[in-house]
Amino acid sequence: MSEERTGVITLQGNPLTLLGPEIKVGDKAPDFKVHEGLGNIVNLDSYEGKIKIFNVIVSVDTPVCDIQTRRFSKEAENFPEDVEILTVSMDLPFAMSRYCGNAGIEKLKNVSDYQFGSFGESYGTLIKENRLLARAIFVVDKDNIVRHAEYVPEVASEPNYDSALEVVKTLL
Repeated sequence: MSEERTGVITLQGNPLTLLGPEIKVGDKAPDFKVHEGLGNIVNLDSYEGKIKIFNVIVSVDTPVCDIQTRRFSKEAENFPEDVEILTVSMDLPFAMSRYCGNAGIEKLKNVSDYQFGSFGESYGTLIKENRLLARAIFVVDKDNIVRHAEYVPEVASEPNYDSALEVVKTLL
């Protein structure tokens, strides 16, 4: 049974329960198992030697998640090859692929936690009430140490992009 955390996030003012631990700066990044595309299962080691930005969203089909994903897509154009931006959600790989195709997003990797809930439980973003992921950003360095962790308190609000991006710049 996963650790339950209350009082951390809300959706339109209504409190939600997060499953899994709170990840903090300085923690070793937890492993996970997600789908990258159809059938291709990846984990933390799949991105070995890279700086990783985990752009955690509720669904590509919601307005704030669209804004957040497009923002990281734009930022990806300025980063070298050793920075990997992964948009993580419970969306099916089909939906993620459709969304990226329609939005012209090519530089982000989209990973789906729909089958295992592994990322959500490992990073403490799995919402108990609806089995979606809470909005969050994690920056993990090449040695898999968490250098930035933000759980957005109100799911319908945008994260602090600048704070995460400043951390990435210090790791380059």
